[in-house]
Amino acid sequence: MHLYANSNKMFFMFILFFSTLISISSNSWFGCWIGLEINLLSFIPLISNSNNLFSTEASLKYFLTQSIASINFLFIFLIKMMFINLEMNMFISIMMNSALLMKMGSAPFHFWFPNIMEGLSWLNCFILMTWQKISPMILLSYYFNNNFLIIILILNVIIGAIGGLNQTSLRKLMAFSSINNLGWMLSSIMISENLWLFYFSFYSFLNSMLCLMFFFFNMFFINQLFIINLNNLIKMSLMINFFSLGGLPPFIGFFPKWMVINFLLKNNFFILMFIFIMMSLIMLLYYIRIIYSSMMFNYLKLKWFKIKIKNNSFFLVNFLSMISLLGMITSTFFFM
Repeated sequence: MHLYANSNKMFFMFILFFSTLISISSNSWFGCWIGLEINLLSFIPLISNSNNLFSTEASLKYFLTQSIASINFLFIFLIKMMFINLEMNMFISIMMNSALLMKMGSAPFHFWFPNIMEGLSWLNCFILMTWQKISPMILLSYYFNNNFLIIILILNVIIGAIGGLNQTSLRKLMAFSSINNLGWMLSSIMISENLWLFYFSFYSFLNSMLCLMFFFFNMFFINQLFIINLNNLIKMSLMINFFSLGGLPPFIGFFPKWMVINFLLKNNFFILMFIFIMMSLIMLLYYIRIIYSSMMFNYLKLKWFKIKIKNNSFFLVNFLSMISLLGMITSTFFFM
């Protein structure tokens, strides 16, 4: 966290937030492209760290993939301006959607995403999983090809669920979880922008809690969870947040998914809904595996790894987890 007391980093953080606003409030595609470019160039100084070769490699990979997506985006909307005929329309919309999907790390353009997450700190992971998805998503909502998007979101939920099965790294696991949630977000953006905003804010909230917990304990791999001697309240907190992120009914993370399920059923997407729910079960499988290992493997506890938390912000995380636990009680009022 000490990096963010650095004035340079704060400056780039400000530009990062500002560039997203430029992008989503622009009234021309060119303005949107400029916003995306500024966003890319402000995120690279945040992730690169001269002391850590992994993060330097991640920043280079990020730059290459994002610039390829930007070039595609620029090229396609220039073609769109030149040839305003109906024959090209489907091709242009699919190409533009592909460029934006590559920007946000969606399947089948997702290969850079878990790879780059592996080289980042938890705060940068959080920014990459949440804030960096806002502008491409909103630009996508302006101009999307419905049939293409349905194929993409099915791919997203399947790859997000299957990809996380054999991971030991928590960052990669969170990356695949993000890809799976991206499928839900794309389906909500097909229905309405308000529903997307609702889903996205809940997803960001849960993500922030998990990233904060992993940051406090300096955890990057699953096996650290059962070597470190955590107290039971923290384990409960971890369990609640993971189940909430997976969308298990009593927790608040199920509420936005419930909304999406409702709207998809109203629009007769029955097969799509079935795939979504089945893949959520696979997600819960690998969340349960993490929680099981941290809860049950007491014999690995080494006494000299005892962690004492004297951090007020940690009590906040526990408090928010309790709110998450009472999620369904509060969310039922919305459906009365």
